[in-house]
Amino acid sequence: MKNADKFFIDGAWVAPSRDELIDVINPATEKVVAQIANGSSVDVDKAVIAAQKAFESFSQTSIESRLEMLERIREGLINRTPEIARLISVEMGAPMSFARDAQAATCVAHADAMIAVLKEFSFEQVVGNTLITKEPIGVVGLIAPWNWPLNQVVCKVLPAIASGCTIVLKPSEVAPLDAILFADILTEAGVPPGVFNLVNGDGPSVGHAISTHPGIHMVSFTGSTRAGIQVAKAAADTVKRVTQELGGKSPNIILDDADLATVVKAGVEHCFSNSGQSCDAPTLMYVPAALYDEAVSVAAKAGAALQVGNPDSEDTDLGPVANRNQFNRIQELIKSGITQGARAVIGGEGRPDDLKEGFYVKPTIFADATPDMRIVQEEIFGPVLVILPYDDEKALIDAVNAADYGLAAYVQSGSLERARKVARQLRAGSVYINSPEWNSLVPFGGFRQSGNGRECGAHGLSEYLEIKASVGYF
Repeated sequence: MKNADKFFIDGAWVAPSRDELIDVINPATEKVVAQIANGSSVDVDKAVIAAQKAFESFSQTSIESRLEMLERIREGLINRTPEIARLISVEMGAPMSFARDAQAATCVAHADAMIAVLKEFSFEQVVGNTLITKEPIGVVGLIAPWNWPLNQVVCKVLPAIASGCTIVLKPSEVAPLDAILFADILTEAGVPPGVFNLVNGDGPSVGHAISTHPGIHMVSFTGSTRAGIQVAKAAADTVKRVTQELGGKSPNIILDDADLATVVKAGVEHCFSNSGQSCDAPTLMYVPAALYDEAVSVAAKAGAALQVGNPDSEDTDLGPVANRNQFNRIQELIKSGITQGARAVIGGEGRPDDLKEGFYVKPTIFADATPDMRIVQEEIFGPVLVILPYDDEKALIDAVNAADYGLAAYVQSGSLERARKVARQLRAGSVYINSPEWNSLVPFGGFRQSGNGRECGAHGLSEYLEIKASVGYF
């Protein structure tokens, strides 16, 4: 891919400071499709200097000019959707239909949402003799993941631009190609030099340099809880703001008055969407004990109906998982479930029988698991669902709230009021009641080890702002 071996700094594609390349692997074929440069602290320094210089003027731009810029970025995302979808499919294995209709489409939806938010957002408030203003925090370092690669880049870059911040972005080295294309979209949209800078590379080289850099005033990180802890520790010495969207192990609580066949099938399909590589996937399905056997049977049928295969086929429901390390971890956890005594209702270890290459995982559903098992405790990040029975609703809610993660939770009920009652008791950043439509304006983030801060909507924009009180202004 053009410019894959360069970095975008101060409005131009520039050579890296060292000759070290990282292979980008197509997970469906296990073949190298591109090579990106692995940056260093030297490259991050150059990007920060460019961002600092650009901040002086960009932070003073009008809301109207930033809105016009966001509108042009939105048009670029729409016009380049086929290219975006192709790159996402190639670099992380998403089926083309999903890459186009979900991965790329959400980028446009987030642009629509940020435009709507910025039009209504209040940056000033008068309190007595004081003017309280919300001002851009400064240079922001953005570290994005590989599972929803451009979606997460957009969720970070657009509020940064809307707020008047300038940017140093590190995409995931696993799926960096869509971000390279996005740099061209931003250039075509008229984003001034130095406002957006991109330095590719791995976490130890570029991520660490961003986290520790004294010229960066905020880090927004999306990824694993383990890596998020490392980012927070690295950022602590410079007392910069850190927002994190981390791991999840989200419960899907089915109440006894739900339409069991409908909600179990929908829960399986949601869990396995994107090959299970979504941090808020409903990976733990809790079913009333009296309905447990029926639910397991329905789930097995729904999971077995999903087609695993070539991402280029419109008939494919699940492509491969994104990389070899993830494939190996998923296999290890599936094996642990079997070893610890859970029953694999469908799936299990290894690739599907008809797929001899690629990081394909059998969609796997476990029954008869116990709460202490690794498949119940750990985020698997693959197409693996665990179904568990419960007898006492209150005890279940207490157990869910005591878990390490608190990113998302799901409640299914034939009574909206009953579902609302459960939702109000759950300690999670997002609670989804009866498979609602997605809303790009609402905040996204978690409780506990699922992170801090929020992305999307007005709350996401606020993360990029500092609050200043000018006392005696009036």
